[in-house]
Amino acid sequence: MKEKRIKNFDKFCLHLLLFFLLLGIIFFLGFSLGKESKNHPKQANNPNNSSQEKLLQANFDLFWESLRILKSDFYYQDKLDDQKLLYGAIKGLLQAAGDSYTEFLPPEEAKEFNEDIQGSFGGVGMEIGIRQGNLKVITPLKGTPAERAGLKPGDIILKIDDQITNNLSLSEAVRRIRGKVGTTVVLTIFRDDWSEPKEIKIVREKIEIPVMDWRIIEKDNHKIAYFQIYNFNENLRERFLKNAFQALFKNPEGIILDLRNNPGGYLDIAVEIAGWFLERGKIVVKERLKDGTEKSLKARGNGFFAKKPVVILINKGSASASEILAGALRDNRQVKIIGETSFGKGSVQTIRYLEDNSSLKITIANWLTPNGDLIEKKGIEPDIKIENEKDKEIKLGSPEDKQFQKALEILIQEIESTSKKLIDYPKVLLKIQNFEVVR
Repeated sequence: MKEKRIKNFDKFCLHLLLFFLLLGIIFFLGFSLGKESKNHPKQANNPNNSSQEKLLQANFDLFWESLRILKSDFYYQDKLDDQKLLYGAIKGLLQAAGDSYTEFLPPEEAKEFNEDIQGSFGGVGMEIGIRQGNLKVITPLKGTPAERAGLKPGDIILKIDDQITNNLSLSEAVRRIRGKVGTTVVLTIFRDDWSEPKEIKIVREKIEIPVMDWRIIEKDNHKIAYFQIYNFNENLRERFLKNAFQALFKNPEGIILDLRNNPGGYLDIAVEIAGWFLERGKIVVKERLKDGTEKSLKARGNGFFAKKPVVILINKGSASASEILAGALRDNRQVKIIGETSFGKGSVQTIRYLEDNSSLKITIANWLTPNGDLIEKKGIEPDIKIENEKDKEIKLGSPEDKQFQKALEILIQEIESTSKKLIDYPKVLLKIQNFEVVR
């Protein structure tokens, strides 16, 4: 009986020892996990914490700590707006990516951006961009207050009214330049050949973006079609179709394609226009994605101008889609490019719409010419570099336009040197059946 009690006591002691050992293990694990969670705090309202940690390898507690301090210590508490604080945080997030084309657009700015690309808005009528930290004029649009005020491609905008532009995002700069029709905006401008900045006052107007003009030029017994394309927005598709057929019935021997001061627009419009000048299936542009893979966009049009001699005009106001079209025709057809080095806007942005009608504009790829040349920040180099006089107001396509006159000279040389028989396009068009424009 005594021996049995001793055995039961030994058994009890063993169980007690195991209990305290297990308790120690649980305490140690709890302490370790608690310490780990301090270094890697949980993300609120996110069921997949490991995925969130991969998104942002940083201590997000700093954000919440800063917000708490702002809410508790900031003197002007009545000025704090939670929605604006949220938008400001998202703007800062995208600005920290270091790409001037990647930005957050609150609902009102997103609406203005959509008006831009659809072809009408209120403002002064110019395309702007950021280069090397400076807000620059890419080009003033034809017939707009900006053009009449004498702004030129490459002008640096130092101030918008009293706001210094150094720390402004592109969308913020656009928003400040715009305003109610009839009001005035004061731009402080610096130009390379000026000794000091100048203030230029511009009255805002309702801006309708022009897309294209054309005419027939007769010189040295040659008939030449002169196409001036100002923008690759939605309106160009219908306008180019109409003007191209008008030109075809005139049966020109060659074409001057003037893309000067053309800031670009829709990629698919540029590809469609290229289809008039290239045979179907030719590469118009390549998109290089972040993983290094490349996607080729090919001509899918009618190729009606594919056999016509062409010369292209560009300058530093030529950007984006105009650079794509110029590069495509040179790489595929060895078309001569005349003028100045283009702006160098060769990145691809996509719009991601958010639930409150705000949006993210995100750079997702770079554009390459068919031969693989990068456009972004490099631009298109002309085959023949020639500049117009900077201190004179010169109408493009006029006798005083040195670049245009050089294009005429080169095109006539090509027309006279070609041994190919030119197609009689009016007769061809009369025979076309079931013609359909590829959209």
